[in-house]
Amino acid sequence: MENLRAAHLGSGREAKHWPKPTLPEYAFIGRSNVGKSSLINMLVGINKLARVSNTPGRTRNVEHFQVEGTAAQGQAWMLADLPGYGFAKTSQAERAVWQVMIRTYLRERENLQCVFVLVDVRLEPQKSDLDMIQWLGQEGIPFIIVFTKSDKLKQPAIVSNVALFKRVLKKTWDTLPHLVITSSETRKGRDELLGFIADVNGRWGAPPA
Repeated sequence: MENLRAAHLGSGREAKHWPKPTLPEYAFIGRSNVGKSSLINMLVGINKLARVSNTPGRTRNVEHFQVEGTAAQGQAWMLADLPGYGFAKTSQAERAVWQVMIRTYLRERENLQCVFVLVDVRLEPQKSDLDMIQWLGQEGIPFIIVFTKSDKLKQPAIVSNVALFKRVLKKTWDTLPHLVITSSETRKGRDELLGFIADVNGRWGAPPA
């Protein structure tokens, strides 16, 4: 699948600094070292669209991008890169500001279609990931779970780890969220994620059935 076209629209911590909500929007969030920037770059096909760093916690604001191209079936959309949660070498006060910003964005961004919650497939279920998933469910915010770094494990380990994650979720969820396994190195999951976005984009602005 060919690369898409993308442009940075802005960076901000408050709604007044974010682009007007005129296009369908998808937010990416996860632990600070989950490989979020690498996944975004892989998805769009632009190596340096989102910054990749060995230092977790580099994203401090909501970073907005406009994306368009063949995979979007003619419909432009917006991508929101949110600060990571979990480990980050920042002060408690700064992390508190991030939490307020993130929750305000997720609750109030009117054109938000789905949140992609990134989870490192190599790890056992992490409390911070489970807390985010639970909070999104309680708030009624649409989301899917995107497992990252699948190239770092052999297939049996991937299957086992994903199965464990499902078992943990089933303790509080009657119906499991949609799950996608990805790798920024092999591009695994790219077509599935872009197909999901294209499908939602196709319903953007349509009257209720």
